[in-house]
Amino acid sequence: MPDLARPLIAWYRENARDLPWRRPGFGAWGTLVSEFMLQQTQVARVIPRLEEWLERWPTPTHLASDSPAEAVRRWANLGYPRRALWLHRAAVEIRDRHEGMVPREVDALLALTGIGDYTARAVAVFAYGDRHPVVDTNTRRVLARAVDGRAQPGPPSPRDLAAMDGVLPPVDEDAAIVNAAAMELGALVCTARAPRCDACPLADRCAWRAAGYPDTGDLRRKQARYEGSDRHARGAILREFREAATHELAQDAVAADWPDTAQRDRAIDSLIADGLIEASAGFFRLPR
Repeated sequence: MPDLARPLIAWYRENARDLPWRRPGFGAWGTLVSEFMLQQTQVARVIPRLEEWLERWPTPTHLASDSPAEAVRRWANLGYPRRALWLHRAAVEIRDRHEGMVPREVDALLALTGIGDYTARAVAVFAYGDRHPVVDTNTRRVLARAVDGRAQPGPPSPRDLAAMDGVLPPVDEDAAIVNAAAMELGALVCTARAPRCDACPLADRCAWRAAGYPDTGDLRRKQARYEGSDRHARGAILREFREAATHELAQDAVAADWPDTAQRDRAIDSLIADGLIEASAGFFRLPR
């Protein structure tokens, strides 16, 4: 495997964006909240919402003591609102199981609601400085091109962690930088559609570039169109509840003007199934 660590570290130190969760003293709780918010959501949309959340709920105990409805309301337009409920439940678990402190061990993090392999390792690495491979979509693309010579990564696999672990240097601090650098490189330079190979610190050791940029296919799952989708209907319905003074609406008033009544009803049923709204005596409301 080519040595990717040294050029990644040098590039990152010169080019990393100044993001809140990268600043000294940001803390494990802030890191956890940011990782929940960043899932499938652009950085620019996350930063203002993250700052609002941490101002209102500076610790897991603060969030756990508030209502799930308030968490859903303040999630606002970030999308995938189940993340707000999962984060609230994780905060309750942190308060009750870990004395209000975000745990450090990957297994303990994985036991919390809504936390998978990526988020658990991201907290352990970026908040606590431990050595673990952290793999997101951007990292997988960098490894696919630089190491495997493929234009795009295949479907996510447990092998991704082993591949990233093989790139990491032995020193914990350096390994954390390489994890962050691979993600940053994929986000800014080694992008999916228009990679800027002239600006890439791995250009002289990239297997895909050396092979002449072959089209090796793209097995990535395509994102479904949002406009007019069930997700669109769910988002519109939740927005009505967030904007309602009591976060409660009469059942026959919910999305009354939505053009597809079958889709509206399907969206309401799915929101109930996900615990994002509750039914009560002719009304729907955000969870209490």
